[in-house]
Amino acid sequence: MLNIMLVCSAGMSTSLLVSKMNKVAKEKELDVKVFAVAEADVKNNVDKADIMLLGPQVRYLLPKMKEMMNKKGVPVDVVNTVYYGTMNGEKVLEQALSMVEN
Repeated sequence: MLNIMLVCSAGMSTSLLVSKMNKVAKEKELDVKVFAVAEADVKNNVDKADIMLLGPQVRYLLPKMKEMMNKKGVPVDVVNTVYYGTMNGEKVLEQALSMVEN
């Protein structure tokens, strides 16, 4: 199973996106679990993530999160702003999956 962690400031603004991404993954029969955490809770969830995506509102965390997650070999990126703004779960899932080496 591939675990995708979305990070936002409070952990709530991404909840709709998480639902949409999980729905798309289920429809496509992908073994993927998407979950969201608040920035303050990242350290408690580091070992649960295979991919980390940051919400656009916390893009300033990118260098810090890359440094933390690189040690574990976990790719980190910022969710495409357009996909986030339109809550396009399919496109964000595609973005996440493209971060993994096949």
